[in-house]
Amino acid sequence: MIQLQNIAVTLGGNPILKGLTWTVGDGKRIGLIGPNGAGKTTLLRVIGGYLETDDGEIAHSGSVGYLTQDVQEMSSGRSVIEETLTAFEAIEALQEREEELTRVLETPGADQEKILLELDLIHERLAVQGAHSAQARAEAVLEGLGFISDDLDRPIDTLSGGYRMRVALARILLQNPDVLLLDEPTNHLDILSIDWLEKYLKNYAGTVILVSHDRYFLNRMIDTVAHLYRGRVTEYAGNYDYFLVEREKRRVLEQAAYENQQREIQQAQRFIERFRYKASKARQVQSRIKHLDKLEHLPPPESPDAQIRIRFPSPNPSGRTVLSLTTFSKVYTSADTPAVCVFNQAGPLQISRGQKIALIGKNGAGKSTLARILFGSEAIEGERKEGHNVNVRFFTQNQADALTESDTVLESLNREAVGREEVHLRTLLGAFLFTGDDVFKPVSALSGGEKSRLALARTLVNPANFLILDEPTNHLDIQSIKVLIEALRQYDGTFVVVSHDRHFLDHVANVIWHVGNQKVRTYEGTYSEYQWALDHGSLKQVGRVRQTPSKSTAKTRSRSSGPKTKEEKRREAEARNRAYREAKTNGHSKPDKLTPHQRKQLCDQAEAAIAEAEARKLVAEKALADPDTYSDPVRSQEATSAYATIKKELDELYANWETLIESLQ
Repeated sequence: MIQLQNIAVTLGGNPILKGLTWTVGDGKRIGLIGPNGAGKTTLLRVIGGYLETDDGEIAHSGSVGYLTQDVQEMSSGRSVIEETLTAFEAIEALQEREEELTRVLETPGADQEKILLELDLIHERLAVQGAHSAQARAEAVLEGLGFISDDLDRPIDTLSGGYRMRVALARILLQNPDVLLLDEPTNHLDILSIDWLEKYLKNYAGTVILVSHDRYFLNRMIDTVAHLYRGRVTEYAGNYDYFLVEREKRRVLEQAAYENQQREIQQAQRFIERFRYKASKARQVQSRIKHLDKLEHLPPPESPDAQIRIRFPSPNPSGRTVLSLTTFSKVYTSADTPAVCVFNQAGPLQISRGQKIALIGKNGAGKSTLARILFGSEAIEGERKEGHNVNVRFFTQNQADALTESDTVLESLNREAVGREEVHLRTLLGAFLFTGDDVFKPVSALSGGEKSRLALARTLVNPANFLILDEPTNHLDIQSIKVLIEALRQYDGTFVVVSHDRHFLDHVANVIWHVGNQKVRTYEGTYSEYQWALDHGSLKQVGRVRQTPSKSTAKTRSRSSGPKTKEEKRREAEARNRAYREAKTNGHSKPDKLTPHQRKQLCDQAEAAIAEAEARKLVAEKALADPDTYSDPVRSQEATSAYATIKKELDELYANWETLIESLQ
């Protein structure tokens, strides 16, 4: 439990927290919500012990882990896995003590009984903390956060800021603190990693307090909203959507109470002014003065969320076909490094007028590369063809670098606007968090996030009939994302968007393109529909391996009384693996001796075997991520062994599959 009593914090002369009292129960999943500048990060730093308060008391038992928004310091010279394993410093200390006692035990005259007793205690603590499975757990968490096996030995110094943050997150999760403080944990994660993090945190035994602008993540993760406003916290027992409804109900009641009190005060003041000098009313005047002195004034209620709306002017319509790509490949070559193939015989792809396309996939799969290919700034082996009357605009994060530093924010936007009134420009800037005098700030004084927001506003102020947006929500808060969603929903043109914000994607996209394994796979529908189909196995080869059931299988399943049992699934998986192994041993192990049809059959069998093994690997990872696993040494050993076995099997399956794929090409 965490207890904060009358906490006050002032930064730069501005009171951020004042008289804040808040009790956090054990095991809660709390979303810390509030407007920009409300003090959310400040409050996390106070709870974590990273910021001293001006007044008040903090009491909590147990350990605290804090993930900041900034890249944390890490030892240069360590690899990814070495840095992650520093999470187990307590285990390392116990192991060092174990080695020391073992040496002492061999010296003449040692108190063997006492030493053996301490060694027994150390062995017990090492078993409880899962010492023998530390490496496997670290690898499982890193893989969940998007690292592949080849990344584990990479030096930390060679990682981008986003991947360093993933290492920091992995380290904190593995420390298993009693309280997890997470400040924007999804900022540098792709959708697959966010899904994994959700599952991990749902099974987490401790308390989780998180700040996030990812509405989808909040709704799935939290059971309580702590709303920070004017330096104080108000709790709502529910997820983020529940909070929005209940906060508005509460605001309406508070507004009515405030207005009633203001009327009462005004009436009393008018009476006092009118009869102050009239002797016959002196007692009544004094009574009202005393009443006003004793009255506990209600604070002005929270203002309703500003209903900022931006609407793009209707662009000139394009032809029915906006863009088409023939089957294409993209390989990056360099004299210093091996060639990197991003796309290999992908497509063909076509974009039709009015389509709202979301590009999704793992980080590094090629989403941004595909966005550049669609824009025409990336050369490919293949043909790109624009349709009739297509006018395309492209937003990327690095567009912020092209801003004129001496311009003010308003001047910078005005450069892109054609005949637009200042009131419209300021409304658009307000939607992207530039309010009041912010519009007169020079670009040179803006942070990286502010420059990115300005670049996005410049892209949208005169929208073309075809927009390509690469991570447009990265530096927006929830309210700004809502404004952008409404604007894009009303937009008459065509767009392609790259984003890891699932709430955003679900509300703007009607087509999903999954980028992965050097291919692009398309799905007609919203993100939720796509995810449902993926979860229910009705998408073909989405992700590494997903296959649609054959017609006969589908018919059989529809006639059955319900879903397949675990035993049926196990038998099918064994049959697929057996068929694949038999095919390999019956003279088909060398792809160059196979007919194209045989290669295709063997490839399909390999993919099915991989899918089954991946499913078993997910179960094994969940067991490793469950702290309860390590309360039983036998169970812990079994979980670690199962994970290692499946991982080895998968490595072999993927190696064989890659060989088959190469032979098919």
